[in-house]
Amino acid sequence: MSSTVTSTLLRRRPRIVVQVVVLAAVALVWIYPLLWTLSASVRDAADLFSGGVGLWPSQWHWENYARAWNDANFSTYLLNSAVVSVASVVLVVVRSATAGYVLARYRFFGRKVVLAVLVGTTFVPTGLSIVPIVELSDLLGLLNTRLGLVLALSAGTNVAAILLYTGFYAKIPRELEEAAIVDGAGFLRTFVQVMLPLSGPVTATVAVMTFLGTWSNYFVPLVFTLSTPSQRTLAVGMTAFQSTDSTDWSGLAAAATISLVPVLIVFLLLQRYFVEGVAGAVKN
Repeated sequence: MSSTVTSTLLRRRPRIVVQVVVLAAVALVWIYPLLWTLSASVRDAADLFSGGVGLWPSQWHWENYARAWNDANFSTYLLNSAVVSVASVVLVVVRSATAGYVLARYRFFGRKVVLAVLVGTTFVPTGLSIVPIVELSDLLGLLNTRLGLVLALSAGTNVAAILLYTGFYAKIPRELEEAAIVDGAGFLRTFVQVMLPLSGPVTATVAVMTFLGTWSNYFVPLVFTLSTPSQRTLAVGMTAFQSTDSTDWSGLAAAATISLVPVLIVFLLLQRYFVEGVAGAVKN
């Protein structure tokens, strides 16, 4: 038996080596832009352009990060992005979980129409919806405010999040709800104490998706902070390194690296739950 296994492994070894080499090359191509950004963040302008596609700086200029953090006011932009992103995640999770629960557990007139409309909204460009959002925010006195920005970023239909919750709740046995009803629980108590705790992996998935989308969003924060630079997010704050005549590429790369760190931390912490949530929602 052992000789058979050994001979099989030897025959497969060339193919395995080829697969590893190909995958390593693809991975290198995939992460090269990130590696180049990290390298550019510690170079000066002359080295950045003379170095070409090389990744190793001739000199390390860590002051680029200090310039981005202090001179370009990125400490404030980081706080704004964190507050806006976390608040948007909370609003999107609450709304999507509630909508997904109702669509999955209740059969009402027009349910399929609601689902069709939700899916149809994914084809509406953001540029078309920003105009009524801005006008409504202006009428409510929320334009150029952090609250208005949070509501604008979390006001989308979030179809993917709703469908993830719908698919997850549809597979939960109804006996759990019936037991809660027997104990005297109403709709809200059943949802909060029974259903929502069970959807932890899906909630983590929705939280990661919403956080990434909100953190990197540029268009909506730009519109809502035109008159209030102190409330800009990191994505909009990148413009501090650009002028009509030149661009501080080293400072811009340092700022981009700073903005990537929180995203990587959140994703690494919730990676396992993210995969479980997607797999659990789409699994038959």
